[in-house]
Amino acid sequence: MSQIQKTALPAMTLAALGVVFGDIGTSPLYAIQQCFNAAHIAVSKQSILGILSLIFWCMTLAISVKYVSIVMRADNNGEGGIMSLLALNLRSKRIPEKHKIILIAIAFIGASLFFGDGIITPAISVLSAIEGLSIATPMFNDWLIPLALGILTALFAVQRHGTAVMGRFFGPITLTWFLALGALGLWSIIQTPVVLGMMSPHWALEFIWHQPLVAFFTMGAVILTLTGGEALYADMGHFGAKPIRWAWFFVVMPCLLLNYAGQGALLLRQPEAIANPFYLMVPKWALYPMIALATAAAVIASQAVITGVFSMAKQAIQLGYLPRLSIQQTSESEQGQIYVPFLNWVLFVSVVILILLFEHSSNLASAYGVAVTMTMLCSTILISLLAYGYWQWPIWKIILVFSPFFIIDFIFVGSTSMKIIAGGWVPIAIGVVVFTLLMTWKRGRELMFDKLQKDTLPLSLFMQHLGNQVKIVDGHAVFLTSTPDIVPHAMLHNLKHNKVLHDLNFLITVVTQDVPFVADTERLYIDRLDNRFIKIMMYYGFKDEPNIPKALQQAYQELDMEYNMMHISFFISRDRIISTVDDGMAPWREKLFISMQRNTSPVSDFYQIPTNRVVELGSQIEI
Repeated sequence: MSQIQKTALPAMTLAALGVVFGDIGTSPLYAIQQCFNAAHIAVSKQSILGILSLIFWCMTLAISVKYVSIVMRADNNGEGGIMSLLALNLRSKRIPEKHKIILIAIAFIGASLFFGDGIITPAISVLSAIEGLSIATPMFNDWLIPLALGILTALFAVQRHGTAVMGRFFGPITLTWFLALGALGLWSIIQTPVVLGMMSPHWALEFIWHQPLVAFFTMGAVILTLTGGEALYADMGHFGAKPIRWAWFFVVMPCLLLNYAGQGALLLRQPEAIANPFYLMVPKWALYPMIALATAAAVIASQAVITGVFSMAKQAIQLGYLPRLSIQQTSESEQGQIYVPFLNWVLFVSVVILILLFEHSSNLASAYGVAVTMTMLCSTILISLLAYGYWQWPIWKIILVFSPFFIIDFIFVGSTSMKIIAGGWVPIAIGVVVFTLLMTWKRGRELMFDKLQKDTLPLSLFMQHLGNQVKIVDGHAVFLTSTPDIVPHAMLHNLKHNKVLHDLNFLITVVTQDVPFVADTERLYIDRLDNRFIKIMMYYGFKDEPNIPKALQQAYQELDMEYNMMHISFFISRDRIISTVDDGMAPWREKLFISMQRNTSPVSDFYQIPTNRVVELGSQIEI
């Protein structure tokens, strides 16, 4: 999808608006107000132009230069996102293998914080949108939380139906939202044009020089204007780099800056408007339509983040970093449209708890900033390592290009860390939980496979000594194995208990490669070992939908054999993990891994194998 024809560019750009920019597009609802509240700054010409100048230059450097111009060059077969960035880094030959665990840990931290973002974004976006009702009339004050909960309940309830129908309207609604932002800002700027001085860096430098501590604390709120910047790279695979760049430079960035400048112009005229500069900038006749449009934009932003969490979880599962979860396709034409029931309701419950706990969008802003800054820092580290190891840049060039981004990111992290007690602990707590799950699953799987390797029999030796004492029965048997040169445990158990071997046995190994998709022509590697055993390697990308029956049918065609599902049995080993006191993980981590293993989705469901063709054989593994 990265190669986009010119005729499709406007349509793709419009679609990208609805999916990619929803999060950053709702920032004007609360960001300016938070910039002044963060350090309790007096509203004056110097503070207004200083903060606006910081916003202008941070947006230019962090989004336009870092993400749009540099990070989006990290193209993994058209795909983006932190998992793609990790996959590219793992290919690097300049980084020693023993140090690549550090890369995985950094990517896991970024991914974990993104899950936190998926919880905070719906809460803060919807709350800040409907808080405009309190500007319209005080009678809505007691109904803001129930309304927010009602909107979010409906949003999470419709996830299982997919967003294909709603998605058609996302682009036009979001375009209308950005044009409204720009128009409101422009009208306010016309009344007070002096605010355009924000584009001069001297206002930011003067603000920092005269009030360095205040400026430091303010940066923790300035980051709110950059929320959603990560989505530009993460959603590159859906639309390609060019539509995202066009949407950013020609629609999103100009409209956002016009709106921020317009809010600043309003504050220059009416300092008391700091109570809610966004909605107080709206004419009275347009207030209710603007609230409705803001709520729609907030729902779209929330939808994009929820879908992003589903997509990242799927990638992590494919790469072996999360246990198998039930994943449902919600669209026959759009492969990226998926629904993960377990994650959906975990997110929903978490969002409800957040809203009841914090009550106002201003209280949630502290939590939001911490998640965004740390995720951006992880991306900066990974992209600089990619430039060193994969792009083969010289050290001097890496230092020259990435030093400004590291400085900005460290300032952001330092500033937002001051708000950990006020709410910043929320994304950190979520991140720690998700990171622990990711690392525990990865380590547990390694221990489990090491244990299995010790109790295995080489396939070549097994075939040599098979002899004639085994009874051969009609039919074809399929055995799934992660080690193609070793006899599958399920086959050994079948011989041990049933004392039979099928007429033809397929030993299938599913390999997830560090590319998003694998073409059907490159799906299979078939090795016919003898007249009874056929070894098949099935290759999938980390965004592919593994379908073993479909791939097996392709293998039958290549082998010039008749495919009949009713003559095929799939033998799957169902492992029972036992915790021991041997070297491995801490006891609590072993128990956590065992719990995750027990609750993982069945192999047959994940690989789309008909349940009536599955035979499960149990085995016990001590770790």
